[in-house]
Amino acid sequence: MSDLVDAAKKTLLDNRRSGYTLPTNNKLYPAQWNWDSAFISLGYSYFNLDYAIEELETLLKGQWDDGMVPHILFHEADDSYFPNHITWSCGKEVPSSGITQPPIAASILNIIVKNNQLNKIQNEKVFKLVCKLKKYHEWFFKNRDKNKSGLVSIIHPWESGYDNSPLWDFALSKITIDQNLSYERRDLKVSNNDERPLSKDYDCYITLLNQFKSENYNPNKLLDISMFNIIDIGFNSIFLKANKDLLELLKLYELDYSGFKEKIDKTENSILDLYNEKENMFFSFDLKNNVQIKIPSLTNFLILFADLKHDNVNAKIIKNLEEFNINEKYFFTTMNPNHNSFEEKRYWRGPIWINTNWIIYRSLINKNKNFAEKIKKNTIQLINHNNFHEYYSSKTGLPFGANNFSWTAALYLDLVLS
Repeated sequence: MSDLVDAAKKTLLDNRRSGYTLPTNNKLYPAQWNWDSAFISLGYSYFNLDYAIEELETLLKGQWDDGMVPHILFHEADDSYFPNHITWSCGKEVPSSGITQPPIAASILNIIVKNNQLNKIQNEKVFKLVCKLKKYHEWFFKNRDKNKSGLVSIIHPWESGYDNSPLWDFALSKITIDQNLSYERRDLKVSNNDERPLSKDYDCYITLLNQFKSENYNPNKLLDISMFNIIDIGFNSIFLKANKDLLELLKLYELDYSGFKEKIDKTENSILDLYNEKENMFFSFDLKNNVQIKIPSLTNFLILFADLKHDNVNAKIIKNLEEFNINEKYFFTTMNPNHNSFEEKRYWRGPIWINTNWIIYRSLINKNKNFAEKIKKNTIQLINHNNFHEYYSSKTGLPFGANNFSWTAALYLDLVLS
């Protein structure tokens, strides 16, 4: 295992550029991704705390004036990825995309601060990070919470982090695709077609991008005009937990947190409205089409990460989770294998992703320690047998997608060293 720990560190260092880390060392993702960098930062914290802090500093250098942190930052003029900085045509100090991603950075930073003894310079840097993260979270409440319920919308599948999940199939089927779309899928040149999103999905992704671009990514308009508007349970669970962790950081660094606890309480109360008592499960809600999304996605279980103050509800969700992949050698699949949308190899429609395993593992440490340890052991075993890849088969453990994958290496370090 010590050899693989060294290999994990080497993977991160090999993928590192000037102050940030690529998701992988091939041409599939030649930029900095939002939640990738948060997970990567945690990995660095086990052997180079300065790199961990700098990873988040570089990410937040791309923060927009209104507080939004984009889901991609294009630090180099590399057009090998599509859509690239030319396609998006936005960003101020750093060229970027015009949408965001799950705001898990505050939760990661809180773990790092708790686990480490920071020196004066590191504390000063973290202080500035906390200020920027507060502005980021306030942006969500201001621009993505139309009903002022404490629950925020995502307006593009890419914002969820699980791009082509079956959760979005119905909503995407209602989108009017732009006529005469013309683009080149660069991802298909470096990855197998049966492991990537379909062309019909990309048509929707680019149509939405074009819609936002036509409005100059104006946050005052996008929520109302977007053809895709979802209250995603996974995203909101991460957001709720991140707000709880951010509140701890605001108090630690003696920053103003007035009104923040009230916002957290509002989100916690409203998220319970997404609980389906009959099925003992939380489901996302499609605001655009006014329909509950009753799809058995693993991300529904990310509600456990939110640390709801409802032990009875949590216990029922955990019981469901124990049955989710009961017949699989490795877990967790991103979609229930019994559902007709399940695909063993295709991106977020079935394969195992280490970051979702890690989120659920972290969720259960204080709720069901035995189950948490089982998840940890199974995940470590999967990586030990197959190294640091993007995603894996639940049936064979065989790897798919990119190799030398940064967040897999980073989270492996947390799993074996924490």
